[in-house]
Amino acid sequence: MSQLRATKMGLAVGTAVCVSLFLYLRAPEEAERAPPAPDVADCGFYPDELCAALLEGKAAAPQVARFCQGPPGADVAGHLWGSGNCSRLARGLRFITAALSAEEGNASLAYVITAPRELAALVRLLRAVYAPQNLYCVHVGEDVPAEHRAAVQTLAGCLGNVFLSPGGGRAAPPGLARLQAELGCLRALAGSRVGWSHALNLCAEDFPLRTHREITRYLRSQWADRNITPGPPPAQSHEGQARAALGGSVYVTPNVGFWAEPPPNLTIYSGSANYVLTRKFVEFVLTDPRAGAMLQWSRHVHSPERHYWVTLNRLKDAPGTTPDAGSGGNIRAMKWKGQEGRGHGGCKGRYVQDSCVYGLGDLPWIVQSPSLFASKFEPSEDPLVVTCLERWLRRRVLRDAEVPLEPHWAFQAQTHFNWDLSG
Repeated sequence: MSQLRATKMGLAVGTAVCVSLFLYLRAPEEAERAPPAPDVADCGFYPDELCAALLEGKAAAPQVARFCQGPPGADVAGHLWGSGNCSRLARGLRFITAALSAEEGNASLAYVITAPRELAALVRLLRAVYAPQNLYCVHVGEDVPAEHRAAVQTLAGCLGNVFLSPGGGRAAPPGLARLQAELGCLRALAGSRVGWSHALNLCAEDFPLRTHREITRYLRSQWADRNITPGPPPAQSHEGQARAALGGSVYVTPNVGFWAEPPPNLTIYSGSANYVLTRKFVEFVLTDPRAGAMLQWSRHVHSPERHYWVTLNRLKDAPGTTPDAGSGGNIRAMKWKGQEGRGHGGCKGRYVQDSCVYGLGDLPWIVQSPSLFASKFEPSEDPLVVTCLERWLRRRVLRDAEVPLEPHWAFQAQTHFNWDLSG
């Protein structure tokens, strides 16, 4: 486990500005009845009242007077920069550092997180899924600023069960960076003495919709010994669907102008890059020659993570394999443009590559989803969406706790006269 323990570091970079976002919302009739609070005429923020309305669908088209936005990440940077006290850091960032029940204390998961470029987005995602009995491997890409990498290292050193991916920001072959980083994390996680049952991957566009207890219960009850690698049903995702049918043994890489031979004795499938993997399957992937051949072939494939996991999970002799699985598993709630009018009522944010980047009006649909996580979010573009979702989830987490609550676990109440975003 020594390789998982990051060295504690002290940073002295100076305290950042403490205002991250202010949003003012007033219905026209309310504006006529009551004047705004002092000093908030042009820039106010009413998160508790506003979030409650948005989550219930009562303010899907709010009257926004003005956005006032400070430096990205200012709501967490003040705690990370220059904090040499780990206890103070965890409290300031409102991490829950104790198991909330005996059941949860005996249920460990392993997370592989691809760090977003924005430090605040990583902290929010990490503290939303954090539990002291879990393990977290964070991959920080080469495009992340050096000071943010140092801040992540500081956070990892303080939390103990968080570590940076082996190899850090080393260059990978074109297109292989994500897959190679995740495999590096999984190798380190597999060598841990922590008895985690499943490994899950997350990225900047994701956010949890379920508590740790709900996630582990779901996996134990329905997927205890099986992997989840969403993709079309086998009949639809055979070689032709994955563009591997030409000539029967030739694969044309999507959007790339060269060809590559597929691995011997493997049928290539196309699916999601998201997964939930059993520990035995992870160990299989790290040692089986076919997985090695698949990885070597993936060096020449566009978005190989969309083929790698779903293909290996269709091998009949792989642990936890689901060869007949389709898109089930409820890992991610996503709004696809092609499903508008059938699976959902449309995207209230905007479509990017046929999938919805959520807006405020999507919140009621998101919280009603049965999925473990939702995607896609862009916190730097519309931070209130994640702010409301995070506060909603934290209330549910604390409501079900079976241990005495620490005051700093709850986010500070934010009302008409209180717009401090330090929590």
